[in-house]
Amino acid sequence: MGPHPAVAAIRLAVRRVLHDILNDHHACADRPAPGEQSPHERPPSPLVLVACSGGADSMALASALAFEAPKLGIRAGGVTVDHGLQPGSDLRAEEVALRLRELGLDPVESSAVTVGREGGPEAAARDARYAALDAAAERHGAAAVLLGHTRDDQAETVLLGLARGSGTRSLSGMAAVSGGPGAARRYRRPFLELDRQIARKACMVQSLPVWDDPHNTDPAYTRSRLRHEGLPALEKALGKGVVEALARTAQLSRDDADALDAWARQAEASVRDAAGLLECAKLYALPPAVRRRILRQAAIEAGAPAGSLFARHIEEVDRLITGWRGQGAINLPGKVVAQRQGGRLVIRQG
Repeated sequence: MGPHPAVAAIRLAVRRVLHDILNDHHACADRPAPGEQSPHERPPSPLVLVACSGGADSMALASALAFEAPKLGIRAGGVTVDHGLQPGSDLRAEEVALRLRELGLDPVESSAVTVGREGGPEAAARDARYAALDAAAERHGAAAVLLGHTRDDQAETVLLGLARGSGTRSLSGMAAVSGGPGAARRYRRPFLELDRQIARKACMVQSLPVWDDPHNTDPAYTRSRLRHEGLPALEKALGKGVVEALARTAQLSRDDADALDAWARQAEASVRDAAGLLECAKLYALPPAVRRRILRQAAIEAGAPAGSLFARHIEEVDRLITGWRGQGAINLPGKVVAQRQGGRLVIRQG
């Protein structure tokens, strides 16, 4: 008799991602180093880490990784992050680390972080968490880090992007594969096509202990209100299938955003002068979606934090191109200033 359908579903999702990681690993191993005709020896089997909070999604993911990785010759480890936002969070993190070791994962570590205030509590916690995961991946030489985001998380992310009015890229939600510093394909999300209840069911039938973070039900947090009030209200008004529809919207938006990003990268060189400055007349001739992508990238390269750079900021800079009436400089996050000077757009640290 085979595993429960929920367990089978999560294992299949993880198996597919591990095959992709293994293919990436072999492709890198087979690529000769500069000056070499072929590699002298194949590097050791890749290490894959799972980021685990102890919740149902990440515990189901950790269990599936522990089951599938050895069959493919992949080493499997785990990381749990202690945000220090609740009393006893350090003990909770150690409990999660113990559960990961009991699953057979190795190495396993608990990483304590300090959560700042920039961008609000949720964004600050996310930034601290990813910094810790990046550090763990670098420390252990991990090929990838698995994250337990589900289709429900994707739907919430799309709605949050819609509420912020942040454009197509924001509506594309989370990518199945995304990068970290110096690693373009570090993060993998195997569960984006599975709903949250499948992960919870998989934990239940495997008798995996699960911790429910009280922050997930705290109405002080935007995502919590959306999860427990906003999405249920939408499903009541529009009928079932809202989560699936939002997830499809994410993928369609991602395809569009990827195409526009590629267009913007190709067009950027053509709108700069010999000194590398952006020419306003040439920018004006571009479609707005392409022009604003170039402006956003220029602001980021000048030092504006990507996570703090919103659509309204880029719209203000865009008006220096499309609605020029002699207005002054535009202040952007990260102490970056955008200013029009003699038909050129100058974006630099103020």
